[in-house]
Amino acid sequence: MPTSEQLEIQALARDFAGRELRSHGAAWDAGRALDDEIFEKLAEIGFMGMLIPGSYGGLELDLPTYLLVLEELAWGDASVALAVAIHNGPVASLLRRHGSEEQRTRWLPVLASGEALGAFALSEPEVGSDARAVATRAEREGDGWRLNGRKRWVTNGARAGLVVTFARTGEDGVGAFLVPPDTDGYTVGGRETTLGLRASETVAVELSDVRLGADALLGDAAAGLAYALEALDVGRAGIAAQAVGIARAAMEHAAAYALEREQFGGAIARFGAIQAKLADMAHRIAAGRALAHEAGAALDAARNGAGHPRTGVGGVTSRAAIAKLVASEAATWVADEAIQVYGGYGYMRHYPVEKLLRDAKGTEIYEGTNEIMRKVIAREVLRDASA
Repeated sequence: MPTSEQLEIQALARDFAGRELRSHGAAWDAGRALDDEIFEKLAEIGFMGMLIPGSYGGLELDLPTYLLVLEELAWGDASVALAVAIHNGPVASLLRRHGSEEQRTRWLPVLASGEALGAFALSEPEVGSDARAVATRAEREGDGWRLNGRKRWVTNGARAGLVVTFARTGEDGVGAFLVPPDTDGYTVGGRETTLGLRASETVAVELSDVRLGADALLGDAAAGLAYALEALDVGRAGIAAQAVGIARAAMEHAAAYALEREQFGGAIARFGAIQAKLADMAHRIAAGRALAHEAGAALDAARNGAGHPRTGVGGVTSRAAIAKLVASEAATWVADEAIQVYGGYGYMRHYPVEKLLRDAKGTEIYEGTNEIMRKVIAREVLRDASA
């Protein structure tokens, strides 16, 4: 059960989402852009620094509390939740765990204050699920590095102040680099036109002789792939929480509509078929939420040195994959059923549930498709069986 402090933070997030996100989501979706002011408002209440230590200006939340906030933000607007999750999860968490003191001092305060938005550049035009095939190259140049390559599907890439970029540093090594987008040779390419999460700025990035100092390398020059996989574990738990928020919004809309819509002399909520849909929505959402928080607790334990295993079906990687798989598929199913409850109106753009279905589908794809989640989970099951 959540603690009283966690419930207070969740209530703060729900109030913020209700006031600042829900009434703007449709306009942001239509305009394919978020207002700049929303990140300032998020920073004012500390949500841009949720996983950043207090000594650097952050809230230093544990992962289960962070996931509660993400759920509420996604309930308000999924594009905002995605931007915040990338910024806090893969970016801030990697800096916190693997950055030097100089790197943490330089970057964590500006990330926590919202002065800089974080982005994560791993995927490439020919590299999606197979992160080991990264082709972008980082070559040593004096005391620093020179990067060349192309990145694809970079969330926050157009407005970011810091991009964690992965590049091959040798035949067997991949490094993680802290790249300010105003560096010469960093060019933002085309903006993707997406089915859902339309207000999220997903872009291509070109790196052409991007010269960086030695202080741009995050941790070990050959350990970037391990860092990326670690970040994806946190990211996948975050996606599960986002999916729960989207699904919850769809269920609430469907329930309210079922009480209002009258057919055959009364509200459609009295029909058994509608009640069965709502019951199935509720239990799928509850399962997704429970798995998300189980993954968050396991990740927290591992991060704090409590000895929680990373491998095996009970390990953090498997738990994060299971949470993402279950919650994302629940979100898509719930939003689809919400459209059925609305009937013809659900198919119309000026009703809220069609947007939720488009947004939910994205959670089955980004940070590893659900086909890859099944592969990850099966690998860990077989690992246990062969031990």
